[in-house]
Amino acid sequence: MFLITETHLHVDGPTLAGKQRDTLCLTWEERRWTRKRVITTGGREVALALPTGSLLHPGDIVAVEADWYLEIEGRPEPVLAVTPRDRNEAIRIAFDVGNRHFPVAIAGDDLLVPDDTAMTQLLTRLGVAWRRSAAIFAPLGAAHSHEHGHSPTDGHSHPDLGGSGAAPSDPLASGLAGPSPPKSLGSPSAPGPPTAARHPG
Repeated sequence: MFLITETHLHVDGPTLAGKQRDTLCLTWEERRWTRKRVITTGGREVALALPTGSLLHPGDIVAVEADWYLEIEGRPEPVLAVTPRDRNEAIRIAFDVGNRHFPVAIAGDDLLVPDDTAMTQLLTRLGVAWRRSAAIFAPLGAAHSHEHGHSPTDGHSHPDLGGSGAAPSDPLASGLAGPSPPKSLGSPSAPGPPTAARHPG
């Protein structure tokens, strides 16, 4: 069994050249596991032994061996998608979602929230159109790095939404981030039997 103790290894392309790529495909809650035995897409059994409070991100390289390496992939999961009509509505939705201690993510022009009864009731009460979907859920404030791209909150600037610690260049970033996700969601699991990580397909 291979033991994983770091959430991200800093490696470059040449280091991985010629090695077989294996993946661990996890939902957002599963990416918050810190103690768990899992099975990779390639059938390898690995054990997570990460620091408390760790979060794995899609694209993270967590193991590099002589002939293979392991990369984290996000697994699509049920979400509620909302397309705000304007910037103000996006802020209002994100504020109300965060005020209920639920996470929110940006995907193109949409805001994504967990597919939860409390969220369907909230969005209905707010009078916004929503739809059920499946997507890789990567909440605001939970990424390593800032990626440039347009979102329902964009003006011409691109705030640092990645939790890097830098002050956002746009005050809207703070409004969207909201409170931290609840501890009841995705709490670390005790080690148990190996769990197969399904590959999206």
